[in-house]
Formats: sequence, structure tokens, C-alpha cells
Amino acid sequence: MCRTVTLRSETRAILLLAAVIVLWGVNWPVMKTGLQYIPPLWFAAARVLLGCAVLFVLLAATRQVRWPLRADLPVLISVGGLQIAGFLGFAHAGIQYLEAGRSAILAYTTPLWVTPMAVALLGERLTMVRAGGLGLGLGGLAVLFNPVTFEVTRSALLGNGLVLMGAMAWAVTIVHVRAHRWHMTPLQLIPWQMLLGGTALAILAIALEGPLWGDGAAPVQWSAPLWAVLAYNGPVASAFCFWAFVVVNRALPATTTALGSLGVPVVGVITSAAALGEPLTVTKVAGLALICAGVGLVTGADVRNKRNAEADGGRP
Repeated sequence: MCRTVTLRSETRAILLLAAVIVLWGVNWPVMKTGLQYIPPLWFAAARVLLGCAVLFVLLAATRQVRWPLRADLPVLISVGGLQIAGFLGFAHAGIQYLEAGRSAILAYTTPLWVTPMAVALLGERLTMVRAGGLGLGLGGLAVLFNPVTFEVTRSALLGNGLVLMGAMAWAVTIVHVRAHRWHMTPLQLIPWQMLLGGTALAILAIALEGPLWGDGAAPVQWSAPLWAVLAYNGPVASAFCFWAFVVVNRALPATTTALGSLGVPVVGVITSAAALGEPLTVTKVAGLALICAGVGLVTGADVRNKRNAEADGGRP
């Protein structure tokens, strides 16, 4: 009976992981489309706050809403400020200057930046496998930015730089989370982190893009397409996918989850080509392949390092 329950749980988690890969991947061309109707910071704030409201309702219905504990405030601030507000703010701002597929590739370089940070700040070892993965990932970036095909313009540099800064902001959060001792479950903290991140994004949006109504209002085109984009980004791409990813993380091996998430930029590139007509160039495909290979090596090494540390009594 226990074995049957475990198999059902794993099957459910695998299906959820597949759903997250597709839904997050498809969202890159959806985000690109949404930016035709709403400025990037307001777009990011709206999706986060909508997702936050859905998660609070879900947790309230299952009686899991808890006030954040003081001991978890550092990670609440870190995830809310850097991973949610920082990553989404930079990514939404950057994608307006880039192809959606290229943005998806750059956004998922996050594990590459975790490696040097973890070595410098957490004292983790830079093994040959980690170094090889980092080299492959950086080689992929070199392909994407090679001077033969990369057109050096102000908007291109700004867009690529913003998305990479978002990936690095997420990497800082990952390093902090590794060193944090959790007291509440990630699912219980997610809506509070989203509330903090969404509020920060809304404040920045008012300051930089103008309020939604009144004098100097932001140029928002309220229309059926915009509501459809927000309906997808809030309840689906934010609330559901965040919840599902927590379930997946708790049910499947870390390697499966991490390597499976590499499907997101792949789906993003393919759906952006299909929906927006973005070209599948040799440069883009080669850069994607190298970055995915590098991230895969780094992720596998991180998981093995964590298991060895637990076996050795927690030593890195």
C-alpha cells in the first residue's frame, strides 16, 4: 500500500513538473505579447500580486496560512526582494528589447552564477565537474554574444544586461537559501514573499512608469488581450506554477527537478519561434545547447555535493 502511494505521488509530481515546464516555457512569448499593452514593471507587479492573492486563498481554504516567523524573515526578504522583485523586474524590463526565446535562455543561466558565489561565500569546492559546467555555460554565452552575429546597439546591450542581472539576482537568493535554516515550509512563505515582491514592484512602477490612474498615468491599454495575459500570468504562471514546483521539489529527487527545469528555455525558444515568428538560428540553438549542458553539469555536481555533505555530517 505504501509503495502504491509513493508511486502515485511520484507520478503526480512528474506530471506537475511537465506542466510547469510547458506553462513557464510558453509564458516567455506570452510576456513578450503582454508588453505591447502594459509597461514592464506594472506587468511584473500585477502578475505577482494576482498570484499572491490566489495563493492566499488556496492556503486559507486548506488552513495553512501562517504569519511569518521572525527566524524566516531574512529568507522572506531575500526571496521577495531579489528572486521575485529583482528577477521578474529585470526580466520584464529586459524582454521588451529582446526576442522572447533569447530572454528565456539568458534567464536560465542562474545556476552558472551560483557556482562562483557559493565557492566565494559558502566555501564550497570548485570541482572539475563544476568548473567544466561553468565553462560550457560561459561558452554558450560567448556563442550568443559573438561579434559576428550579435548586433551591438544600446537597446540590445540594455536588454541582455537586464535579463542577466535578473538571473544573477536569483542566484544570490539561491546562495542565501542554501545557508538558511527554514522554520516554515516554502509553500507557507511563498505568498508572503510574493506580497513583499509585488509591493516593491508596484512602488517602483509608480515611481518610474507612473500610477495606473490619474495625471501622469502609465500607458496601459486595458483590453481583452491584456486581461488574458494577466489571467495567465497571475493564477497560472505565478500561483499554480510556484505551488506545483514546491510539490515537485518535495516529491522528486533534486537532480530530476533541476535538470527537468532546463526544459523551460527549450519550450520558450520553440514556442517563441512558433507564436512570434522568431528565427531558430544556429547561434541561438548552439548557445542554448551549451548553456543547458553547463547548467546540467553544475546542477548535478551541486546535488552530489549536498548528498556528500549530509553523509559527512553537514560539512561542505
